[in-house]
Amino acid sequence: MIIIKGGRVVDPVSKTDEIMDIIIKNNIIEETGYNLNVMEGAEVINAEGLIVAPGLMDTHVHFRDPGFTYKEDIITGAAAAAKGGFTSVVCMANTKPAVDNIETLEYIQKKGETTGIHVLQTASVTKELKGVELVDMEALADAGAVGFTDDGIPIMNEHVLVEAMKKAAELDLPISLHEEDPEFIIRPGVNQGKVAEQLEYGGASATAEDVMVARDCILALHTGASVCIQHISSGNSVEIVRTAKKLGADVHAEATPHHFTLTEDAVLKYGTNARMNPPLRTEEDRIKIIEGIKDGTIDMIVTDHAPHSDEEKARPLENAPSGITGLETSLALGIKSLVEPGHISLMKLMELMSKNPAEFYRMIPGSITKGAAADLVIFGEKELWTVRKEDFASKASNSPFIGWELPGKIHYTISSGKIVYQR
Repeated sequence: MIIIKGGRVVDPVSKTDEIMDIIIKNNIIEETGYNLNVMEGAEVINAEGLIVAPGLMDTHVHFRDPGFTYKEDIITGAAAAAKGGFTSVVCMANTKPAVDNIETLEYIQKKGETTGIHVLQTASVTKELKGVELVDMEALADAGAVGFTDDGIPIMNEHVLVEAMKKAAELDLPISLHEEDPEFIIRPGVNQGKVAEQLEYGGASATAEDVMVARDCILALHTGASVCIQHISSGNSVEIVRTAKKLGADVHAEATPHHFTLTEDAVLKYGTNARMNPPLRTEEDRIKIIEGIKDGTIDMIVTDHAPHSDEEKARPLENAPSGITGLETSLALGIKSLVEPGHISLMKLMELMSKNPAEFYRMIPGSITKGAAADLVIFGEKELWTVRKEDFASKASNSPFIGWELPGKIHYTISSGKIVYQR
């Protein structure tokens, strides 16, 4: 039994924002209230001055397992998630082999069950991520795949994508799309703009994202599929999603902390640790992403947690892999970049990082109410901490935020009634 005393509960499901005690027993929340009695033998967590919120859910992570476990594996990825306040994650399907078969799916599911958090897995849309032939979506759904995505690779064949959308709609599962048309990419990872020009790099145009988002929003409207535009980076794409929602499309959008915190200028300062697909773009794009978060056009904050080895990121910019590790800094950057400047409330941040992602993936969102699953995060909203390379629980430390002082220090993560992280 665990008793959490005197924390400020911020729960977007019950709309609770008040100080209370919480009793956890047998993996569920047994009681909430004021000045609850401390029972003999219970573990007491003093949460006075701290926020108690539903466990966070990141619906876009790469745990690199199977196939690339020198970067990350399911165990270390889950440890990074727990340290970041996440009790649930959804892994992408671009492993090796890809999650286009039940055997690989079950391998990840079984290993995920040993981690202490909820590790959920998508299946790929197409076999071997080649964009040509659909996987057996029904069989993979029956085996527990929570959605479908070829993340990392755009699906260029409209016929294949329409059939996938129709089948996903029939199965009532989401389909998530990486939106970058190679036709408009000279060299990936850096925005095609002033920084790419300065570096003589070429870059990836925002047009590469915009044309794909426009196409897929219309296809979502046409098919009735529940579609996620992954890691949105272009201000124009935000406006396209906004319009598609007005038209009645079941379209959703993700934003990452790096896209609403940094701009293309970060490449000059952080080098390969600011190289990502889609790339960091302009200040105007960053502001439009924040506007999309504020008005609900963007439904979810995700990390696109993309660990790479030090050796890989030490390569020249044009040869290094794209992506950053993000699970351990996500909540802090949400507070720093969105809550502290007054763009959104802490309640709204919890909605974006817990309630909405769960609902999109057809899960019951976490809530701090009697009878709910005991998945919680406890953190100091204004408590500062410094991001240090040696402190990462992830195998990787490829982050532009190393050395940053951030708010939102996490004290505990509790999953299924058990403490899975304690500072």
